[in-house]
Parts: sequence; C-alpha cells; structure tokens
Amino acid sequence: MAGVSDCFSIGSIVACKTCYNKVIEGEVQAFDPQTKMLVLKCPASNNRPSFNNVYIVNLSLVGDVQVKKEVTTPAEPSKPLNLQRINNRVRANIEQKRCLIAAVRAGVTNEGMMLFNTISKTINEVTWQGPNIVIMNQVTITPPYTADNIKGETHSKAYIHIRKIVEKHVRDTQLTSLRQQQSNNGQASGQQLDVVGGGDISCSSSTNGATAPNNTTHNNNNNNNNNTNSNNTRLGSAPTTQQQSAAVANSQ
Repeated sequence: MAGVSDCFSIGSIVACKTCYNKVIEGEVQAFDPQTKMLVLKCPASNNRPSFNNVYIVNLSLVGDVQVKKEVTTPAEPSKPLNLQRINNRVRANIEQKRCLIAAVRAGVTNEGMMLFNTISKTINEVTWQGPNIVIMNQVTITPPYTADNIKGETHSKAYIHIRKIVEKHVRDTQLTSLRQQQSNNGQASGQQLDVVGGGDISCSSSTNGATAPNNTTHNNNNNNNNNTNSNNTRLGSAPTTQQQSAAVANSQ
C-alpha cells in the first residue's frame, strides 16, 4: 500500500488500485482512519445521471492511492441515508437472486434470459415466477417468450409497452441471428471456393498436359501398326504369286 493519507477530505477526488488491479476513482464520501475504510461515490455503471455507484474500499488491500483533487473548504453536510429504503433494496435484490435461481432450476432458456435482461434495462420491477417473467405485477410472459405469450390486461399501458419491447427484442434477435448465419455461410463459401478452385486448376493442368501427348502417341502407334500390317499383307501376297508362276513353269 502506498500513498495512504491519515485523512481524506470529504469531496476530494481519490483514485486507488485494488488488489484485483481495478482502478476506482470517485468522490470521497467518508473515511475511517482506524479501519482504513474509504467510501467513494463514482458515476453510475448504467450511465444514468441520477444514479451513482458507491464503493467501500479497504485501503489495507489496495496497491496505490492518489489524490486527484484536494478539497480544502468544508463540504456541505451530506443528506442522511434512508436506511429503510436501503434495506428494502437489499431484500429485493436477494429475492430477485432467489427467483433467478428458481427460474434456472425450472429450465429457463437462453431466449428467456435475454428477454429478461432487455426488459430490466428500462424497467426495474421485473422478476421471475418459475419460468415466467413478471413485470410490475401486471404483465406475465410465459415460454417461449414471444409476443403471443404475453398475459395481462391487453388495453393497459403496461401491456402495450411490454408488447412493444418484446416485439422489438424478437426482431433484433432474429436479425442478429440472420446476420450471423449469413456471415458464417459467406466464410464457408469462401473456403470452399478456394479449395475447389485450386483443385480444378491443378487437375486441368495435369490432364491437359499429360493426356494430349498420350493420346497422340497412342494414335501414332495405331497408325504405325496399321501401316505395318498393310506392308505385311503386301509382302505376304508376293510370295504367293511367285509360287504360282513357278508351279506353271514346272508344269510346262
């Protein structure tokens, strides 16, 4: 641990690197010198301006601490925390995790998980009820999680809004799957073209270069054989005539 101060002013900007090599930079909300616990307020990970991420850092386990901006003027007193609200959020998160575990055990598909994540990006009141997705206790989506599987008051604003989200999610998923399939088919066609094209060129060169001379040689051999047979035939007929002439002379 390096650069740890005995005290951090409320409102100062401090950056520290944890034992996992993760850099956390934020505004100091509180600091306990005895336990070396530092509370930092950072921008929200969901990019919502009204939200913040709050980290409680044990400075005994960090690798480096840097004060980016020191605040010397006394900070305004912080608003008191609503402990009841915090406890309610903790219980809600725990219950949501339990519902997610139950949904996984019930055999929720990847499509259901993806739709749940899509809805939860814009709506906080989303939970699992077995394999079913329940939104604001008003709309339920059952497997296979299409627009036809939405249950609720069809004329309510919640139902209409959820149906638009589901329909858009299904279209985006199908479009992504189609693009991925086309990309895979294009890569496969390119590889096949390279292999087949190369083989055809090689075979053509080998065939045209070797077969033509063999055919010419074969034809020449046939012609030579035919000429030889013809000569043999003519040579064979001459002795027969001489033998006939000798026979006539002898008879005379």
